[in-house]
Amino acid sequence: MDKFDRIYALHSLFSSHRYPISMQTIMDKLECKGEATVKRLIRTLRDELGAPVYNVRGKGWRYDLTQQFELPGLWFNRKELEALLAMNQLLSNIGSGLLDQELEPLRKRLQSLLSRMSPSAASEAGRIRILDMGRRSAELPHFPQVAEAVLERKRMSFDYKARSSGCSQLREVSPQRLVHYRDNWYLDGLCHLRNDLRTFALDCIGYVELSDEKCENISEEELNERLGSSYGIFSGKADKLALLRFLPERARWVAAETWHPEQQGTWLEDGGYELSLPYYNPTELILDICRYGADVEVIEPEGLRESVAERLRCAAEQYI
Repeated sequence: MDKFDRIYALHSLFSSHRYPISMQTIMDKLECKGEATVKRLIRTLRDELGAPVYNVRGKGWRYDLTQQFELPGLWFNRKELEALLAMNQLLSNIGSGLLDQELEPLRKRLQSLLSRMSPSAASEAGRIRILDMGRRSAELPHFPQVAEAVLERKRMSFDYKARSSGCSQLREVSPQRLVHYRDNWYLDGLCHLRNDLRTFALDCIGYVELSDEKCENISEEELNERLGSSYGIFSGKADKLALLRFLPERARWVAAETWHPEQQGTWLEDGGYELSLPYYNPTELILDICRYGADVEVIEPEGLRESVAERLRCAAEQYI
């Protein structure tokens, strides 16, 4: 534990106790070998950082809890900084250019603190590698406006080019929440054109205009029921249950995967694995099933079984 970690730990120790803490307890908690080290840390905390720490003769050290005190500025221990550095890498990969200007001062501050406390970690940030192979668009120019509409509860209008038809249409929406799913961003919102909840891909959103009109709010429970109970990104309340059977060769991988929050899994006597999960629109589910090829069989419902079989037959015909 270095000096910064020890000061942070010492502050946390004093802040969480109303009674004096003995020198031996402080030495044990801060992993210090001698009293001199502890006294230097206490002087730094008191004289340089202004902490209201004082000694109770014969009992130990404590904060004057009648005074409000927090470590000044942005203060993290080394492990927290390293975790934030990993988050910074993740944020950078979630979408190039998203809030870069707003976050740059914080990134520089974190880099500076980490460089002082863990120079090797700061210089080796590139060893945290995050792959985003499924992202459709690297640039989302309207992300800040959409985020503002969501967080500040503003109704918005935008041009939306549906990927299925290629046609653009003006939509007026009361935004509800932003969703990051499989390396792409989506907006859940109440579409006033359709008078229904819809999910919009941000990379299909064109010109955006925010409105002063009242934004209609949908409860989180209703959003989860109508948009979150189905399979994947497709909206609709789940009304069907798929039962999939995986061969033993693939079972260990599938058993560790999350396909749906309400899935149920069962190990079979032959080492295989059965997975049941709810769905509404089967489009994405069919694609996920097909990627396992001969390692999976759809047991039920019959309609899903037939759809997967037909897709696999069409795929096989291309190689005949």
